[in-house]
Amino acid sequence: MKNNTYIVRTMNKDEVKIAVEWAAKEGWNPGLYDIDAFYATDPKGFFIGLLDNQPIACFSAVAYDDNFGFLGFYIVKFEYRAKGYGIQIWNAGLNHLKTQNIGLDGVVTQQENYKKSGFKLAYRNIRYQGIATDKKVSYPEIVQLSKLPFSELEFYDKELFLAPRSQFLKLWIIQPESLAIGYKKDNKLVGYSVIRKCQTGYKIGPLFADNPEIAEKLFQTMNGFVKAGEPIFLDTPEVNTEAVNLAKNHDMKYVFETARMYTKEPPILSLNKVFGVTTFELG
Repeated sequence: MKNNTYIVRTMNKDEVKIAVEWAAKEGWNPGLYDIDAFYATDPKGFFIGLLDNQPIACFSAVAYDDNFGFLGFYIVKFEYRAKGYGIQIWNAGLNHLKTQNIGLDGVVTQQENYKKSGFKLAYRNIRYQGIATDKKVSYPEIVQLSKLPFSELEFYDKELFLAPRSQFLKLWIIQPESLAIGYKKDNKLVGYSVIRKCQTGYKIGPLFADNPEIAEKLFQTMNGFVKAGEPIFLDTPEVNTEAVNLAKNHDMKYVFETARMYTKEPPILSLNKVFGVTTFELG
């Protein structure tokens, strides 16, 4: 009888492609060019499970700093599920985040398991899908982020995300087939958003804005970037009713939901300014 050898270790950058491919097969629709920004955030935070040197499991446990981390890409190949391989890679990932408040966006089928691991529900995120129209708009207040001092983006983002993420943002806003824009008012950044090419269509994330009117103008500009008829996706915190209204006003339909959960107390954030989360994989 063959003795199967199962090991869990950190991924190299090329192996992160495996996680993205599996996420696509799960229907999570990752971005085509996400890997650079993901991996640069924490190269030690991506794990692979190898059975007889063949990949059968993946997981990310990204440390933004000593206080906050985020889980994603928790996938075991179908034929190897419920055999103990998943919990081993899960434990390896959590061991990487010993001091952090850990967040995740859990799919419905796994939420009870996450609760058993100490995660507590904060709120739901809802994925909406719509179709790009041929309407093009132009607002003088909207500028490309690449034309702004990066420090302005850093300053605004840190008020609406749970930890500093400069390394991530630098790469996130320069992806191919993407648009990254900000909204300036009184010479101050009061909103920004990124839309990027995904396996299917385009995904908006983040969409941060000081009020619904700014969010609407950013959304309209994003829509104009995409070829008419292409799918557009937006992941909204359900607790932000104005974000939900924005999606519905553009005839976007419910696709699925996740539970935003944390191991410690939910961080205090101005969720009324979060109209679209950045990613379900890294928060």
